[in-house]
Amino acid sequence: MPGASGGNVEGSCQALCQTLISQNGLQRETADISQSVLYTSLMGLLLVTDNEKELLNLGSGRVGLRNVGNTCFLNAVVQCLSHTPGLRDYCLLKTFRQEKSSKEEAKLMEAFSRVLAGLWEVDGEDTEVNPRQFYSIFKETVPYFSGYSQQDAQEFLRFLLDRLHTEVNRRVCVRRTGKEPVQKYAKFRLACKEAAAMWKKHLERDDSKIVDLFSGQLRSSLHCSVCSHHSNTFDVFCDLSLPMPKRGSAGGVTLRECLDLFSQEEKLDKENAPMCERCTRRTQSTKRLSIQRFPQVIVIHLNRFTMSRWSISKSTVCVSFPLLNLDLGPYGPVDCGAVLYDLYAVCNHSGTVNMGHYTACCREDNGWCFYNDSSVTPVSENQLQTNQAYVLFYQRTNSNSTLRK
Repeated sequence: MPGASGGNVEGSCQALCQTLISQNGLQRETADISQSVLYTSLMGLLLVTDNEKELLNLGSGRVGLRNVGNTCFLNAVVQCLSHTPGLRDYCLLKTFRQEKSSKEEAKLMEAFSRVLAGLWEVDGEDTEVNPRQFYSIFKETVPYFSGYSQQDAQEFLRFLLDRLHTEVNRRVCVRRTGKEPVQKYAKFRLACKEAAAMWKKHLERDDSKIVDLFSGQLRSSLHCSVCSHHSNTFDVFCDLSLPMPKRGSAGGVTLRECLDLFSQEEKLDKENAPMCERCTRRTQSTKRLSIQRFPQVIVIHLNRFTMSRWSISKSTVCVSFPLLNLDLGPYGPVDCGAVLYDLYAVCNHSGTVNMGHYTACCREDNGWCFYNDSSVTPVSENQLQTNQAYVLFYQRTNSNSTLRK
């Protein structure tokens, strides 16, 4: 509670103690002791929280990143992640040093945290931060990005989050030995119970701040057209890659249309369909994707690049997307209600497949800013909706039963 006086904290603590005691129906003779214990505990928690806030006395964040050789893809993604409050605070407070299970140094996370510290330094004299050391360490862990050629921002984001998660995983790495036993469910099992079991199993091996923020769960529902058997498969995701509806160069589409296309029922012929559990053979079937578990931060990738046999092409269709109250509830479990998200960052790609450039737009306390490598300038909301939008970052604003527990 930054700026709160000691009297305000104490008053709030006393009021909270009284509420907790009255709600739990404590007897008068035990109430004084219980209130004393509660008061001491809550004051400690409030003071710790207050101290952490003081440690996070942040600058404006309006600091650019130096381009160290075709690294605009890195700069744009880092700026978007830097404006993810949960990840930023986690890095700046070095919380990962206490959470991670590995005794080895989290070299990439340490380097990433130093970059973020430079971007959010209070009264910093530098107008840009050099990410060269961070990028060098990243390339050591992911040799695929070696060299100085232009890279894809979404691919970089996936690799970066995966490596950061590996370093700060709260679970001890357990080597898989042999084939694992398959979890058995009742014949008419509930999909939600199966999903919860799969998610629990995932967290037993992969549990980190990265998972807390970015990981969700997809449900793939398969329906056999021969015997009408239904089956479900659940997979963890850190971003949604949405197909682009086909339009003429002058016609625009909405994010809702991209989501509808992503989740629409797909017909599978025998050659492309998986084995039906009941028919014990490949049959014609239909498949539908939905979101079973919604993450705190949902990263939406607009799949503008498509590959043909001979070339790669880029779609320049303008996709309109909401800045506030994106409701993903219709793409979740039945009757899950509204699941609302607000936009806080956009990674843009301009140019062609071979000659492109990445920039970012990020929401600040007093509006939006445009990040073009070392340059940072204000930008209005009506300038965000362009045909260059490539990766969208949304923060959840309401709670829901289908979220991570």
